[in-house]
Amino acid sequence: MCYLRKAIYEDDCVIATETELVDLVIEDGVFTKIEPAITDEHDHVFDAQGQLLLPAFRDMHIHLDKTYFGDKWQAPIRPKDGIRSRIAQEQQLLPAQLPVMKERAIYVIKHLIANGHTHIRTHCNVDQSIGTQHVEMLMDVLQSFAPHITYELVAFPQHGLMRDDVYPLMNKALQLGATHVGGVDPATIDPNLYASLEQTVQLAVTAQKGIDLHLHDNGSLGLYELHVLCDLLEKYQFAHDVTISHAFALATASAAELAKLLPRLQKHNITIATTVPFHATNNTIPIPKLKEAGISVVVGHDSLMDHWSPFGSGNTLQKLQQLAQCFGCNDEQSIGQVLRYATGNITPLNEQGVRVWPAVGQPATAVLVDAVSSAHAIARICPITTVFNNGHRIFSQNIELQGAYRH
Repeated sequence: MCYLRKAIYEDDCVIATETELVDLVIEDGVFTKIEPAITDEHDHVFDAQGQLLLPAFRDMHIHLDKTYFGDKWQAPIRPKDGIRSRIAQEQQLLPAQLPVMKERAIYVIKHLIANGHTHIRTHCNVDQSIGTQHVEMLMDVLQSFAPHITYELVAFPQHGLMRDDVYPLMNKALQLGATHVGGVDPATIDPNLYASLEQTVQLAVTAQKGIDLHLHDNGSLGLYELHVLCDLLEKYQFAHDVTISHAFALATASAAELAKLLPRLQKHNITIATTVPFHATNNTIPIPKLKEAGISVVVGHDSLMDHWSPFGSGNTLQKLQQLAQCFGCNDEQSIGQVLRYATGNITPLNEQGVRVWPAVGQPATAVLVDAVSSAHAIARICPITTVFNNGHRIFSQNIELQGAYRH
């Protein structure tokens, strides 16, 4: 038995979440019964011990192919020339890491599963120093985790599409099974902003794949890159999914600039992926404004520990708590709705407080948390004990359950 939720109102405001204890039946990977007490006999019975059931998480931005995670602690070296220093470092580091790449990627995936993730979108370097070796190796690793997780793999020209002359290698990566065409800072890394973006779109059009473009450029330059991308999507009548990762320029854009840009992002169904940064030079993008404009926002961890950053945790409840704090979400309803950014827009209660998940017929892809509501799980970063993907129990741990009165 586990807990489901319904909202409690006072003066048209959600002030708490009331839970009810139910039994669930899972058959062929979906919920087939949800009732207060089910007496039917079943071959396999799992006692949830009254824990809270939540939708499982999706990490929509991580680099599995270049990490220190699973090895000894190592902080990044301070870059003397920004991203160019990182690229120069990678040209030496990535070939040296090839013997341990698979082992470390497996370690990260297991950690993400233990933290409630059943879907991973990973970016994978395609560059002259390693060619498509990372793509081939990572495809093997990801396929070895089926059916425990689903995945997407972005062929990522970290060292520049044109600067590193990897157009042929990108084509090969897509033929090997990469699901998306990646790109990074066309105005900063590549010598020609328009040509770089056009080549990215052309690759995706030819391969009939989606796009995931990393834009760190701030201010008017970053906004211009976004407008040029929209121009090209219109020019090529692009019909596949498009994600902009980071999009730091949105954080400092004026109301007038956002008014011009956000309708274009919404028109092309562009998703914004964020790690919810909060340091002084890269303010958090205006997630509530994006949501109001009908633009999908998703979260990811980027890395757990690598030569770029030492701060990743893989704990998405912690990431959502950070997001809630950034935007002043401190009541039951607003904290609970933050869950959508990690679950593919699935929340147990909709914005009106009506339970919409789980329901009969929906995939049994979920986590059990020692918490009493979505808001409680996020605000207190409650522990995940069990993870299901399409009815398969893919992770389980025994902990001392403390329930509603967790400190």
